[in-house]
Amino acid sequence: MFSILLVLLIIVSVFMIGLILLQKSEGSGMSGSSAASMFGGALTGAAAGNFLTRATAWLATIFFVLCAALALVASKSDMARQQSDLRQELIQQENAASNAVSELPVQQPVSE
Repeated sequence: MFSILLVLLIIVSVFMIGLILLQKSEGSGMSGSSAASMFGGALTGAAAGNFLTRATAWLATIFFVLCAALALVASKSDMARQQSDLRQELIQQENAASNAVSELPVQQPVSE
């Protein structure tokens, strides 16, 4: 499940990057020259702006939903439990080491 969601997230990310690059910026952007040629002139002017803006908004929404789903799946997976077990084991080792240090005999200074 995690792998499928991760692949979907990567695909959505690539599409979103492409759409953002196609949008018109304050300068000229790529949408002025290449969008008209790529889509046969169908997406020129305001129509291109509306379509690209809406598509970017939808992809951004899907991106955030996939991120939340990945976080949920990752927290429920065996990896999280294994890390938790490892963390408990490290804490036990630290406690054992600190107990061993505190049990060392303290040498009294020899007075002459």
